Amino acid sequence: MSPWAGAELSALNPLRAVWLTLAAAFLLTLLLQLVPSGLLPGCALFQDLIRYGKTKEGGPSRPAACRAFDVPKRYFSHFYIISVLWNGFLLWSLTQSLFVGAPFPNWLHHLLRILGAAQFRVYVIGKNLLMQARWFHILGMMMFIWSSVHQYKCHVILGNLRKNKAGVVIHCNHRIPFGDWFEYVSSPNYLAELMIYISMAVTFGFHNLTWWLVVTYVFFSQALSAFLSHKFYKSKFVSYPKHRKAFLPFLF
Repeated sequence: MSPWAGAELSALNPLRAVWLTLAAAFLLTLLLQLVPSGLLPGCALFQDLIRYGKTKEGGPSRPAACRAFDVPKRYFSHFYIISVLWNGFLLWSLTQSLFVGAPFPNWLHHLLRILGAAQFRVYVIGKNLLMQARWFHILGMMMFIWSSVHQYKCHVILGNLRKNKAGVVIHCNHRIPFGDWFEYVSSPNYLAELMIYISMAVTFGFHNLTWWLVVTYVFFSQALSAFLSHKFYKSKFVSYPKHRKAFLPFLF
């Protein structure tokens, strides 16, 4: 049984509405990218908003107002710092609830209620916690580790494309990556990200509708990024592997 028990599956609470809206928006954006460019009027601002990094190079001419908001990738560190602090707090609160029986802060209960998590049920507190593990917990954890390992490998491959044998960055040019899941898709790091979110859905027992909406959003957002990266690679490298797909091996 999943520890999270929200409203009825048919209820569209605010949190589910947000994820459903985001998923629909990215699905529509992806479909628009699949339409031949000549059939739709061009919009430089729209194309600039959905692209980042190297994919901006293959897009239309960028308005000066958009270039003014460009930030380096190292600014991502702010995102990770906030994420570690916030998720660390949530993990600590959950651990305290599971093992010590400490109640959640009132403001967190109130926030969960607003978002639609009407109830919060935890497993039986105490030494029997591990005895309550089910097969989907183990499967989800194995999928999480497997996907994370491959994502790390792919990031190492990408990082090494700009380094010499001593590990020093010697250029900022783009090259064709090879190895691991790059043999099947252009953006295996995005595929691994999707698999990580799916592994969490498995851990929840497959029936957490809210999390499946999160997975749907991640699927379409990562598919869009992968598609744009795939187009960039194909336009830049004549020798780019013909069999390599954008996001899903052998399919897309």
